[in-house]
Amino acid sequence: MTLTELAKITSVEKVCIHSLESNLYQLSIIISGEEHYIQDVKGGFLTSHNKLDLQHLFSDKSVGSMVLCHQSAYDEMVGQPIGEGNILEVPIGNPFK
Repeated sequence: MTLTELAKITSVEKVCIHSLESNLYQLSIIISGEEHYIQDVKGGFLTSHNKLDLQHLFSDKSVGSMVLCHQSAYDEMVGQPIGEGNILEVPIGNPFK
């Protein structure tokens, strides 16, 4: 989904801000149970070093929940199968509401 398409949407079930690495975040949203990653004007994944910039995109929208998502790369260290998807979701709310 592009930023232009996102601007036309008024309601989002869930906003997921993915923590990729040291201060780098990527954005996806869930609408009707389907996850959509947001693309920048060049067609790449929208990323930011400031999560508040990403949260600000939803200041005029109805949002069911907003979470920070982190996926551990260390499954094998705790005896979990690699690639099972151990995403930690932390509710962060929307500071612009």
